[in-house]
Amino acid sequence: MTRARVLDPVSRASEILFGLIMVLTFTASLNAAESGPSDVRLMLIAALGCNLAWGLIDAAMYLMSAQAEGAMSHQALERVRMARSPALAHDEIRAALPPLLSGLLDDGDLEKIRARLTAGEPGDARRLTSGDWRAAVAVFALVFLSTLPVALPFLLIGDPKRALWTSHAVAIASLFLAGYSLGRHWLRPLRVGLAMVALGLVLVGIALALGG
Repeated sequence: MTRARVLDPVSRASEILFGLIMVLTFTASLNAAESGPSDVRLMLIAALGCNLAWGLIDAAMYLMSAQAEGAMSHQALERVRMARSPALAHDEIRAALPPLLSGLLDDGDLEKIRARLTAGEPGDARRLTSGDWRAAVAVFALVFLSTLPVALPFLLIGDPKRALWTSHAVAIASLFLAGYSLGRHWLRPLRVGLAMVALGLVLVGIALALGG
């Protein structure tokens, strides 16, 4: 996940996938034929509690990752500023850039970047920004809110069996929509949508086989 945007498309799809997989491990373990209202209620509490806890953990991990990324950027900037020669500074800049981008830059481009980086006092990239906090809230919201559409059928439908099938249909549709949205960036929305459904179901199956 990057600090440049609140959450990129891959990160959004990943958080939704995580949330759906976790709630599906609870709903898929429910025996609709033998479950009563108390069983459904306990399952919902467990599913919501699990996603609430994981959303908080995931948000905290995002903030830690953002701070570590900022520290690494700060160190790279210091190496550029303290380089003993422009050529060494150029090497540091190339090392900090993606290979595709660094390969397009000549020495003149690198010198312009070096001049900009060494002019004035930079801000402290090691501090969390408002964008980092917004992204952490978005991470929590995506993980937790992805639970609600899958849980709602159990609140709105009295028959546990019908509620379970409806819940699974909603989960599959949510997986497909998340994948379809992601696939539009690769110009293959249908394929990625179906792949997301398959991946989600396989991961749920593995989780259930390992004890949930």
